[in-house]
Amino acid sequence: MSFDLVLFGGTGDLAWRKLMPALFQAFRHGSLPEGGRIIGVGRDDHSDDEYRALIQSRFENVELDKRPTEDEFARFAALLHFQRMDLSGEQDYPRLAQILRDRNADTVVMYLATAPALFTTVCEQLAAVGLNTANTRIVLEKPLGHDLASNRAINQTVCGIFSERQVFRIDHYLGKPAVQNLFALRFGNALFEPLWRREHIANIQITIAEELGVEKRGAFYDTTGALRDMVQNHALQLLCALGMEPPINSHADAIRDEKLKVLRSLRPWTPATLVSDVIRGQYGPGKIDGTAVPGYRTEEGVDPDSHTETFVALRTEILNWRWAGVPFYIRTGKRLGDRDAHIVVNFRPTPHAIFDSDIGKANRLVINLQPRDGLELHLLAQGRDNRGKPQALAPVQLDLDFDMRFGAQRVGAYERLLLDVLDGRLNLFVRSDEQEEAWRWVEPIMQAWQADSQGPRLYASGTWGPSASSAMIARDGFCWSEES
Repeated sequence: MSFDLVLFGGTGDLAWRKLMPALFQAFRHGSLPEGGRIIGVGRDDHSDDEYRALIQSRFENVELDKRPTEDEFARFAALLHFQRMDLSGEQDYPRLAQILRDRNADTVVMYLATAPALFTTVCEQLAAVGLNTANTRIVLEKPLGHDLASNRAINQTVCGIFSERQVFRIDHYLGKPAVQNLFALRFGNALFEPLWRREHIANIQITIAEELGVEKRGAFYDTTGALRDMVQNHALQLLCALGMEPPINSHADAIRDEKLKVLRSLRPWTPATLVSDVIRGQYGPGKIDGTAVPGYRTEEGVDPDSHTETFVALRTEILNWRWAGVPFYIRTGKRLGDRDAHIVVNFRPTPHAIFDSDIGKANRLVINLQPRDGLELHLLAQGRDNRGKPQALAPVQLDLDFDMRFGAQRVGAYERLLLDVLDGRLNLFVRSDEQEEAWRWVEPIMQAWQADSQGPRLYASGTWGPSASSAMIARDGFCWSEES
């Protein structure tokens, strides 16, 4: 299968940090289809060779399972080309159309790694020069819009030019191996699914924590914030994977239909729950690994009086027969105590305790997303001392380390998703109605924050966010995983 992958924003941060390394890994693994061409598009005036040298220099600063040799990169670089374009105007699109028609590849992928404000312009200009043919696929990066209205406007424009089956709204968390194994855990095994309900589960916690601050993205982040950047997309997609009913098959729309039902079943916000069940914070100065780091408001590009949140913790419920009464907690933030993304499923204790022991962290399933990738099952077990006498029950941990089990050749999130785009598989991509429902659910939070003059609670860098986050979960008699 021949393909052309046109990477709009080909010199941007996402391109060199994530997309090019993923494409190289697919090339290295032999899974990138032969007959391919990758065209980086940007405002700079690079020759093909200059663009290849730029990408090679950036590879020194990205995560790869091993550094490419000169010969290996040279073979990959033969796929790379560059086209200078001003995406906001119309004058450069006819030239792109001619370049693509001269080759007439079987599949053409337009990857929009640009600001969302350009999505509609690019799609309209592609249509104007006839590049919205049946063999074209369009990939849209998040955030898709700034609120419900802008998201709907973008989707209406894009879906007026391309059919829904041609649109790949990417959420890279859905491509993570651990998330794929969450689906396998639930729907490929008979062990956990009978327990996956309110009768057996006390609460579920989703944590996406970063040690880093906003780095050099202060100006972008100050208009986005943690709610838009992480909760509306990544965290809610994880919640859907945890809460959805088994789909009738593994087809894309069967899976996305069930995820949509979860989003529509989330408890609506009220003025009271917007105060009690949503915590927003902003990092101040502190220490990360013993090194002093600045507060958010002194970061480059950030308004010194900014009310933008860098931390969100919230409590919600899924109002259906499977989950009624089970709290789901979501927590995400920057400059927290560790770089750690995980899901904790806390099962209910036994109905009658016959052993004299403290269960501690037992009756718990932990799904690690990053930096480790795997499962931890926490149980109670009884050992014996060196005289054979039974000891008290003690928590034990069973580990399944996916990286160790499946080796270094495992496919990363962006690599998996890019290959799915080339193959036309939509299972791991978000449908427009899913996206709109997610925006509809978070919009009352955004509106409440706009009317709140107090702003976010400050927390010291290197901690786990404002104390109000712990107080919120403690009201239900629970605590975050690192506090137990």
